[in-house]
Amino acid sequence: MLCAIFRSPRRADTYLYVPHPADFAKVPEPLLETFGTPKHVMTIALTKERRLARISVAELIQHLEQSGYYLQLPPPQESLLDIHKKQQQESK
Repeated sequence: MLCAIFRSPRRADTYLYVPHPADFAKVPEPLLETFGTPKHVMTIALTKERRLARISVAELIQHLEQSGYYLQLPPPQESLLDIHKKQQQESK
């Protein structure tokens, strides 16, 4: 299966995966409005050997077959205040 990957011009580290050739018909309109005009990053072949950073190839294929798209959001950022509090607790 070929997969086209697009980045959001509005949200950093936010990517939209769709089956190739790219068809955004199954992507909800409110999501596309928030995402902005998709900017093509690359097209990849989804094979067992391929490794992806945040999702397995099997999970991605499942999303693409069921929903017609997969939205990758940036990982949540840990609060600097929480990090500081944790360090304070550990130093006691």
